[in-house]
Amino acid sequence: MARSKEFDPDVVLGRALELFWQRGYEATSMADLVEHLGIGRASIYATFGSKHDLYLKALERYVRTRDPDPVESLSQPGPALPAVRALVELYVEDSIHDLNRRGCMIVNAAAELLPEDERVARFVEANWTGLETALTSALIRARAQGEISADADPRALARFVLVLLQGVRLMSKGHGDPGRLRDAGAQALRLLG
Repeated sequence: MARSKEFDPDVVLGRALELFWQRGYEATSMADLVEHLGIGRASIYATFGSKHDLYLKALERYVRTRDPDPVESLSQPGPALPAVRALVELYVEDSIHDLNRRGCMIVNAAAELLPEDERVARFVEANWTGLETALTSALIRARAQGEISADADPRALARFVLVLLQGVRLMSKGHGDPGRLRDAGAQALRLLG
């Protein structure tokens, strides 16, 4: 008869996500995970696989539990430009108020592990492509609804916003002037119309 787990894997994964998000992949050792998660090394391996597998599962959980989900926010019916503008404002304000300076776990993964880690690279690229696609779709709707210029290039604008959002998240990890992020966000909003 198999032993039942004496811990909730979802709770443990949430705790692993917090540790990886705070410290990063390389700075988090298996000993750190054992101590922080409160379960043995063998249980970690049996439930989640290697440290790298656990990290990828934590990244997946991060994306799955974001609130609000940016792709979902951009996909709502109605005027599209306000959703894009709200997303820019949300990223800027969330980044400024990130007192722990954790930034975005996806951006952190990209900065720490790319281009060498192919699995993380595929995950990050899929995430960024998904956000770019949602932004492009929203901006196509905005153009069709007359919210932006008829000659605007929705894909190019989406790529601009994507790069801005990721840059905002990366810049927020420093202790710089919050005005820098607000000014960048304001410029993006002016460009969007």
